Amino acid sequence: MSEELKEQDEFLGSVGDTVNTEDTDTAAGNPSAESPTDVADADSEPTPEQLLAQAKAEIEELKTQALYKQAEFENYRKRTIKEKADLILNGSKSAVTALLPIVDDLERALPSMKESDDVAAVAEGVELIYQKFLKALAGLGVRQIETEGKDFDVDLHEAVAQVPGVPDEQKGRVIDCIEKGYTLNDHVIRHAKVAVGM
Repeated sequence: MSEELKEQDEFLGSVGDTVNTEDTDTAAGNPSAESPTDVADADSEPTPEQLLAQAKAEIEELKTQALYKQAEFENYRKRTIKEKADLILNGSKSAVTALLPIVDDLERALPSMKESDDVAAVAEGVELIYQKFLKALAGLGVRQIETEGKDFDVDLHEAVAQVPGVPDEQKGRVIDCIEKGYTLNDHVIRHAKVAVGM
């Protein structure tokens, strides 16, 4: 009987040691064990007062950004209006500057034309001024519309006369240019007035 009691005491002692060891592990900070305070910290949420304060701060920041953007746009609008007004008032400055030397040439030529009896010399002077004028226009992007031997094109030509009885190869083509047309930077500013073969 005493041996059975002894075996029971040993068994209970080993079970007690196991339970004590588990308690010790938990108390010693076993990573798998969580304390009640850790669980409470993980589940905690911001208070309504904190959320309200955060929302108010974000609203103030957005208001400030909107005011800056509005001020920038107002400055941009005023600047573009001023630039547009300056362009309207002074946009022809480059054209006038390019034509002034031709005015100077004409002012010098007029007295000579009145005093000269040499028509050929006068004609040569006028031709030089005319070529200089065309060169100045070309510098401004103005070009003459080609008409000689060209097919009639409604985008470039204006038919003011029809020439009947022309050979078949000239039908629908420009026969004569009555008034020259011009383009400015590839946009028609005056159609060429032409006679078209029929």
